[in-house]
Amino acid sequence: MTASRAEKEKIRMLITGNWNRPPSKQHILRDIRGFTLIELTMVILLAGLLLSLTIPRFRDAVLSDNLKGTTRKLIVKIDELRDASLRNHKDYVLQFDLEANRYWVEDSGMSELERAAAREQPSTFPEDVRILDIWFLGAGKQATGEASIWFYRKGYVRPSLIHLSSGDGRKFSLELRPFMRKVKVMEGYVEIENM
Repeated sequence: MTASRAEKEKIRMLITGNWNRPPSKQHILRDIRGFTLIELTMVILLAGLLLSLTIPRFRDAVLSDNLKGTTRKLIVKIDELRDASLRNHKDYVLQFDLEANRYWVEDSGMSELERAAAREQPSTFPEDVRILDIWFLGAGKQATGEASIWFYRKGYVRPSLIHLSSGDGRKFSLELRPFMRKVKVMEGYVEIENM
């Protein structure tokens, strides 16, 4: 004895407690809706408008901010020198010409001729970024002439603060500590007493 379709449906409703009829294929197809061309066009236009407003600000704030870019480059150079000093068992020196606003790298194994060549091919800061001064533990601030930050073969560096400034008055302070692996970047001109 086979149950009819209506009986099977009654049994299903009793078991599941669902007294609604299951949707038919035609009912399902009727409820499926897509997006109209106008709706899709409006979404694309709104997304384009938002991108056109945010990309220039992002570019100006991140990509063309000379102070932040210079700070990042200097941090990368410091990290490279710290790693190279440990890896190569050599002392490295990050030399700064504070008046000419440039820097270069020397190492303990260089000859005088190689040092002169390194000095002739320095990295320069953008025109609107300046090194205000460099503070050294035990020696104080140095704002003129040439300053040297040593990276020793044992992996430590002399405690120092590099103060950078941009043409619009913003300032960053980069803190180097002997056993601190990362350079600490602080906004503003930070004095050593505040550390």
